[in-house]
Amino acid sequence: MGVAGHNDPLLGETTCGSLLQQLQLIWDEVGESDEDRDKMLLQLEQECLDVYRRKVDQASSSRARLLQQLANSKSELTRLLSALGELFVSGIPDKTTGTIKEQLAAISPSLELLCKKRDSRVKEFADVQLQIQTLRGEITGNLQFGEHLETPHVNEDDLSVKKLNEFLFELQALQKEKSNRLNKILESVSSVHDLCSVLGTDFVGTVTEVHPSLDDSVGVQAKSISDETLSKLSKIVIGLQEEKSKRFTKIQALASQLSDLWNLMDAPVEECQPFHHITCNMSLTLDEVTVPGALALDVIEQAELEVERLDQLKASRMKDIAFKKQTELEDIYARAHIAIDSNAARDRIMSIIESSSFEPSELLADMENQILKANEEALSRKDILERVDRWMLACEEESWLEDYSRDDNRYSATRGAHLNLKRAEKARVLVNKIPAIVDTLVAKTRTWEQEHGMPFTYDGVPLLAMLDEYKVLRQEKEEEKRRMRDQKKINDQLAAEQEKLFGSKLTPARPQSSRNVAAGARANGGGGAVNGTPVRRLSALQSGGRTASRDGRRDVSRPVAPVNYVAIAKEDAASQASSNHTGPSTP
Repeated sequence: MGVAGHNDPLLGETTCGSLLQQLQLIWDEVGESDEDRDKMLLQLEQECLDVYRRKVDQASSSRARLLQQLANSKSELTRLLSALGELFVSGIPDKTTGTIKEQLAAISPSLELLCKKRDSRVKEFADVQLQIQTLRGEITGNLQFGEHLETPHVNEDDLSVKKLNEFLFELQALQKEKSNRLNKILESVSSVHDLCSVLGTDFVGTVTEVHPSLDDSVGVQAKSISDETLSKLSKIVIGLQEEKSKRFTKIQALASQLSDLWNLMDAPVEECQPFHHITCNMSLTLDEVTVPGALALDVIEQAELEVERLDQLKASRMKDIAFKKQTELEDIYARAHIAIDSNAARDRIMSIIESSSFEPSELLADMENQILKANEEALSRKDILERVDRWMLACEEESWLEDYSRDDNRYSATRGAHLNLKRAEKARVLVNKIPAIVDTLVAKTRTWEQEHGMPFTYDGVPLLAMLDEYKVLRQEKEEEKRRMRDQKKINDQLAAEQEKLFGSKLTPARPQSSRNVAAGARANGGGGAVNGTPVRRLSALQSGGRTASRDGRRDVSRPVAPVNYVAIAKEDAASQASSNHTGPSTP
């Protein structure tokens, strides 16, 4: 059996034919039989078949692997497209044409691109989900301070943009929630800091007791924002606010006591100055107290010790303090023109102080109550007293006007005469209002007496009685003026008749110059029957001369004579003198 082959000397290659020729030459030299040669050739042929068969099997296996790889690539491509939510990728052939390797080569770039996109998308999902889990842990409080979470497992079956946007939307909501909670935390921490500063308490210890992350040394983003932290902080703030309110009320009460005690004992400014940081709280509201340490416990203790010291000092100076209060009470009554027995009140104070059961606080409380009632009574009398002052002013102007009218030189060109003329014009307007003023005063007084069920007294004298007497005296004065005018007419007629008889006008004897009459009237409290200070005059008539000085204090040592009674007597004497000297004068 022969095997075709040849030896190409040009190529210099060994082929099957050349080898077979060499084998035949060797067999010829050896002398191999044809049978042995055939067996050897058959064996060679079988071995060649085996080699080809193995090669075919290897090629088949390789083809199968490539087909499987192609199928896997197509399947992976489809799965990635589905997971990424994409319909197609550019570069993928529409038809499966060409060899297997060509198809694999066509799919590989797209598959590699999708794998890179998948890896990038998985990383995005992992980052977003890690942030979501971290924020959830911070909000619920399950994430401990300083703890870090492991990267979460990502479901690679759904890596679409839609799913990613859902996670991003959830992340944004959680970030907004964290921002809101963080603002609340920071506001609460700031409130705690301000309150602790005012109260003089440890801020760091207070907030770290709630959560260690609330210390200023910890970054803002690392602070706890859990429900538990917010709740504890809220309770801390409320508790500190209540404590601040309690201490503020206490410090205000102590400041008020200090101020009262200082005023009571006329304490010098140097003694009060060290406690200005306490007394300044009297004029503030709770929200206005922001000075560090303003409501600290040591400040309150300092105020308490000073109040205790002043209380002990007050007890030793009780007599002076009580008499000072009594003087204040008397001043109120004096300004309100209410008559009281000052000596009896002071004797009562001395008997209380000297008694064995004397309690300074009770005595002061009683006197404070009396002062409060006196102020209330003075306030209720204010309107009537103002009208009384107006009535007195009108009567004084009437007295001045009458003095001015009796002055023969009132129209002379002297210095200040024009001022007196203007005053006289205003005085006439005011005098004309006296009846209306008196009527209004009577109505107001009666209304007051009906409301209070007691007579309205002015320095111990019923005001209505004074007003009634004033009306009577004013009426008598008007009648006296008419009588004097009638007498003057008679005197003028007699003078005219004598002039006809004797040929010259006789000058009747003048009783007094108008200047002397006015001077006499002013010396006795004013001119006219009811001028000057009518209330003082009427009070003097009925209470034995008790009056009130300009500053409101009563002066019982200076009796006041009835106003204008001397003036009226002098005017009557002048009229008598005029009528008695109507005869002829010596030529």
